Amino acid sequence: MTDDKRPKMKTSEAEKELDKIAESSKDFENQLKEINLDTLSAAPKKDVEPIHKIAQSDIEKSNELYLKANRSFQPNEKFNEKYRQDYIEAKEYVKFIAENRECIGEAITLWVKPFAGVPCEEWIVPVGKPLWAPRYVAERLKGCTYRELKMDESKPVGTNQFGTMTGQLIVESTKNRLDALPVSNRKSIFMGASNF
Repeated sequence: MTDDKRPKMKTSEAEKELDKIAESSKDFENQLKEINLDTLSAAPKKDVEPIHKIAQSDIEKSNELYLKANRSFQPNEKFNEKYRQDYIEAKEYVKFIAENRECIGEAITLWVKPFAGVPCEEWIVPVGKPLWAPRYVAERLKGCTYRELKMDESKPVGTNQFGTMTGQLIVESTKNRLDALPVSNRKSIFMGASNF
């Protein structure tokens, strides 16, 4: 706080408390400034169990569900031809199971625009069943993440009249809000998750 905005205190003890509060708030602001894009991207991805567990036999018996965009509109821009090969790969259909980890069981509605010059598309993706959609839709679902922050209790920050601020703010992990789990009709001895 600057001296001109600081309220007048009747006692020096109140002045000291105000100084402590100002100092602890500066420490907290500095901790928030230290969290940057590098810190966020370094957070480990938290592995979670799939919400919809489907047996391989049920996947083999399920009907093939192919999605298409619900609606789209063409922007007034040109496609950059040097990205043509990437676009061809991104629009290939892949098989996956979509999961909505925020509203379990609710269909996912999202807008996708993978490259400049291609239409903006609205997709309505059902969850909990094997389906086919372009790779860019599955990658967009996998990219919907958030970071969990927590206080590191091993580094006490300070004490004020409201209590002890116990810890430095750190990024704990990255979690998916929405997810797309790859599905294969072939039985595999590898149980690890594969990319699209």
